[in-house]
Amino acid sequence: MLLARLYKKISPFQRVIIALILGISTGIFVGEPAEHLEVIGDVYIRLLQMTVLPYVLVSIIGGLGRLDSTMASRIGLRAVKVIIILWLSVMATLLLLPLAYPNWQTAGFFSTSMIAEPEVFNFVKLYIPSNIFASLSETIVPAVVLFSLLMGVALIQVKNKETLLTLTTNIGDSLMKVASYIAKLAPLGIFAISASAAGTLEVEELGRLQVFLWVYITAAALLAFVLLPLIIHWATPFSYREILSTAGEAVITALATGTVLVVLPMIIERSKELLAKHGMDCEETYSTVDVLVPTAYSFPSSGTLLGLGFILFSAWYVGSPLGFDDYISFVIMGALTAFGSMAVAIPFLLDFFDLPADQFQLYLLGSVVTARFATGLAALHGFVVTLLVASAVLKKLKWHRMMQAIGVHLAVTFGVMIAAGFILKSLIPYQYEGVQTFEAMKSMNSSAKIEQYKELTPLGYFEQQQPRLEIIMARKSIRIGYYHASLPYAFRNKDNQMVGFDVELLNQFAKDLEVNLALILIKDKADEAKLLADGSVDITIGGHAITPKRALTVTFTDSYTFRTAGLLVSDARRDEFSDLYNIQAMTNLNLGVGSSKYYQDMVKEYIPNAKLTVVNNVRQFLKGRYKEVDALIYSTEAGSAWAMLYPNFSAVIPKGLRLRAPVAFVLPQGQLDYLQYMNTWLKLKKENGFQQQVYDYWILGQNPKAKKPRWSVMRDVLGWL
Repeated sequence: MLLARLYKKISPFQRVIIALILGISTGIFVGEPAEHLEVIGDVYIRLLQMTVLPYVLVSIIGGLGRLDSTMASRIGLRAVKVIIILWLSVMATLLLLPLAYPNWQTAGFFSTSMIAEPEVFNFVKLYIPSNIFASLSETIVPAVVLFSLLMGVALIQVKNKETLLTLTTNIGDSLMKVASYIAKLAPLGIFAISASAAGTLEVEELGRLQVFLWVYITAAALLAFVLLPLIIHWATPFSYREILSTAGEAVITALATGTVLVVLPMIIERSKELLAKHGMDCEETYSTVDVLVPTAYSFPSSGTLLGLGFILFSAWYVGSPLGFDDYISFVIMGALTAFGSMAVAIPFLLDFFDLPADQFQLYLLGSVVTARFATGLAALHGFVVTLLVASAVLKKLKWHRMMQAIGVHLAVTFGVMIAAGFILKSLIPYQYEGVQTFEAMKSMNSSAKIEQYKELTPLGYFEQQQPRLEIIMARKSIRIGYYHASLPYAFRNKDNQMVGFDVELLNQFAKDLEVNLALILIKDKADEAKLLADGSVDITIGGHAITPKRALTVTFTDSYTFRTAGLLVSDARRDEFSDLYNIQAMTNLNLGVGSSKYYQDMVKEYIPNAKLTVVNNVRQFLKGRYKEVDALIYSTEAGSAWAMLYPNFSAVIPKGLRLRAPVAFVLPQGQLDYLQYMNTWLKLKKENGFQQQVYDYWILGQNPKAKKPRWSVMRDVLGWL
C-alpha cells in the first residue's frame, strides 16, 4: 500500500526515469539472463505502434477537413511553403551530423549484406496506395500520409461533413485514450528494454551510443537557440528574446509532461498575445492561429525530424555510412515517415537502408533522453510555424531574410559539428582491435595430428602410378600444400598455428579418415601441377578460384564456396568506388588485378576504360608499394579479412558489379577415385551443415564460443552463476 501511494505521487516522467535506472541496474546486476526481458519490451513497442497509423489517418483528415475553402486558400499555400522550408532546413541539419561522429578506424568480417540485392526504390508502391488497408497493415507510412492529405483536402469541398468530422474527432480521441492507457505501461516497458540492453550490450556499444546522445543534444540546442528563433528574429516583426520568453513556458511544460498535446491551448493563447502586442491582431491572423496550431500538430515537427538522425548514426555505427546517393532518399522518406512516430519510422528506415533491425533497441535506450528534447522542440516549432504563417498572411514575412537565417544556421552547425567531432574523439576512449581479433582466431575443433616436413618428398615412381587415395590411407597422412597470403582460407595465427576456412575443412577430412595432416608451404604457384603429380603434395588449398586454363593441368573438386569480386580501396576513396557507373566514367583509372587472364578479361568487360596492373602480392599493395594503382580487384571475402589487418583500407562491392568465382580444392590429374571421394565428402559436409558452420566462423566471423558472458554483479562478484 505504501509503495502504491508513493507511485501515485511521483510524475509520469519521474516514473520513467526511475524505471530506466532500475532497468540498467538490473541488467548490470543480472547480466545476460536479462535478455529474457526483451519479450516484454517487444510487447510494449508493438503496443506503441498499434495506434500510430490510425491516429495519423484520422488526425490529418480531420485537421484539414475542418478548413473552409476561403480560409484554406488564404492560409494553405503559405503554411505549406513555411512548413516545407523548415523541414528542409532541419533535414539539411541532419546531413551535417555525421561530421561530429569520430573518424574511428573500423573494419569487420565479410557480411552477406554486401552481396544482397539492394531493395529497389519503388516510388509507386511506397507513395501511391492502391489499397489503403494494405498500406496500413504493412506499415507503409508515406502511402498512408499521402492518402490522408488527399482525403483531408478533398473533404474541404464536401458539404454536410460535420458527421465525418465528428467521427474523426471521436476516433482520434479514442485512439489517444488507448495511447494514454499504453503510456501507463511505459515504466514497465522502459524497465524491460533498458534491462535487456544493459545486460547484453558490450561496453564499446554503450560508448558509441553516447556519441549519438551528445550529437543529438548539440543539434537540438542549435535548432532551439539558433535556427527557430533566428528565423523569427530576422524574417518577422518579433524579436529573438520575445519568441524564447513567450514560448519558454510551453516548451518546459511539454518537456516535463512528455507531450505537446497538453500545451496546444497555451501555444494558441500566447501566439495571439504576441500578435496583439505588435498590432497584428485581426480576424485573418487569429483564424490562422486557431486552424494552424491543431493542424500542424499532425505534421512532423523539428523535434520529430531530429530523431531521424539516428539512421545516419546507425549507418556510421555499423561501419557503413550512407553514401551521397542515399541522402535524397533519406530526406524525402524521412520527412514522410515522420508523420507517424519514431517507433514506426526508425524500423522502416533501418530496413530500407539495409541496416541491422536490432539497432532499434539502441534507439529506444537513448530515446528516454532524446524524446524529452524532441517534445520541447516540437512545442517551440509550433510557435514558430504559427507566427511565420500569420506574418505571411499579413505580408510581413521577409522570405529572403528567412533564407539568410537558415544559411547562417547551417554554417554555424557545420562549424559546431566539426568541433564536436574533435572533442568527442578526444574524450571518448576507443581503440581498434580488429587486428588482434583476427590474428587470435583458432580452429573451431580439436586438430588432427600434425606431421612436419622439412623438405618436399615426392613419391617413388611406382607409388605415383597407384591411386592417390590408397597412398594417403596407407601412409596415414595427407599432404596439404598452401601458399603465403591466403587469408582467410589458410594462414598462421598469432600462435603460429595454421588455421583458416580450408584448413578447418581438411582438418575434419583428416579426422574422418583417421589420418594425419602434413601442411607444406609452396613458394611458387608455377610448381603446383608438378608437386601434385609427383606426390609431394596431395591437395592444395587457399581459396582457389576455378579457371579454364588452370583446369588443363590440375583437377578441381566441386566448388564448396564462392569468391565475390569487389575492390580493396583506401577508406578515403571508398565513396568514389561505390558505384560501377561512376567507376566506368573515371579517366586515367589504374586497377590492380590477379595474374589470371580469364578473370582479367571479365574485368575488362565491366570496366573497359581501366588500365590493368598485375598485383601478385596483396600485402605489398596494402603497404603502398603500388602507388600508381587506384584500387585492387579482389575477393571481397578475402579483402574483408585483409582490411581488418589494414583498417585504412575497405573491401567494397560497387553497385552494379555482379561477378562471382567458384572456389574448389586442387587435386592431381587422373585421380578419379580420389576426386569422386572428395566430392562425396564435400557433399556430405554440406548436407550436414558443417560447411556452413565453417563459413560462418571463418568468413562471417560468427564465433559463439568466443563470446564471453557479459560482466555482471551476480556472476562475477557474488558467484551465483
